[in-house]
Amino acid sequence: MTVLRRLRGDRGFLAGAVVALLMVLVAVAAPLLAAAAGQDYTTYHDNLLDSARGGVPLGRFGGLGAEHWLGVEPATGRDLFARVVYGARVSLGVAVGATLLQVLFGVLVGTAAGLGGRWADAALTRVVDLVLAVPSLVLAISLLAIVPTDWPRPLLLAAVIAILGWGGTARITRGETLSLRTRDYVAAARLSGAGRFRIARREIAPGLAAPVLTYAALLLPTNMISEAGLSFLGVGVRPPTPSWGQMLSTATTWFRADPMYVLVPGGLLFLTLLAFVLVANGLRRALDPRQSEVLR
Repeated sequence: MTVLRRLRGDRGFLAGAVVALLMVLVAVAAPLLAAAAGQDYTTYHDNLLDSARGGVPLGRFGGLGAEHWLGVEPATGRDLFARVVYGARVSLGVAVGATLLQVLFGVLVGTAAGLGGRWADAALTRVVDLVLAVPSLVLAISLLAIVPTDWPRPLLLAAVIAILGWGGTARITRGETLSLRTRDYVAAARLSGAGRFRIARREIAPGLAAPVLTYAALLLPTNMISEAGLSFLGVGVRPPTPSWGQMLSTATTWFRADPMYVLVPGGLLFLTLLAFVLVANGLRRALDPRQSEVLR
């Protein structure tokens, strides 16, 4: 109840939570929103493009109007609103999936290292150090470039980002586990005959909830940036499936002729990232107010 009271009094957290929830609802309801606009993200509208100018949308603000709420895409004429809402589904879906996998891998390895013996801790810590030392962007580009194109790219993106990024969660979990294992209630459970699995589940896991939840909230916007960057570089989601990073990659050749094509996905990506950062900071302040005072 104390945590909820702190969150309700945190204006930054509330503002971020409202925007983040709105973006999640947009992603979930993408088919309904596109149907309400009477559009989809695959139909070409060549009649809305100015062929004399290389395919720039006719009209002002990228062809914005009653039929196309955010205008149309240059060169193809596809409805920009439909592509944006479906792109939110892909970008957020990849970020959430990667975050869940990172937390799962990191908590399992970190807890095993913290509760294991000296040799297990040393071995798992070296594995974590190796994961953290790998140049993740270069390796992700290499992996995604050699995978067959018929594989589901959003799932593949989430898996690659998670496999290359779980080391930070494991390190935090290990440190917290080493601290928690010295507590009296853990020693009492060990003396009563409880095994390591039972201690991890009943005694250690509740103490890991706050730091892991806070770190996961920070991982989510980081993973959104990773997905956007990989799609921007051309190794992420493939057309016609839209994502905000892919749209920004295409928009680099049109930002002078059609600024709307850059501003819409770029603005939404920035707003969503800012919202999740505010949520993460609010959770950190609510779950660990003493540390927040030190950081201030």
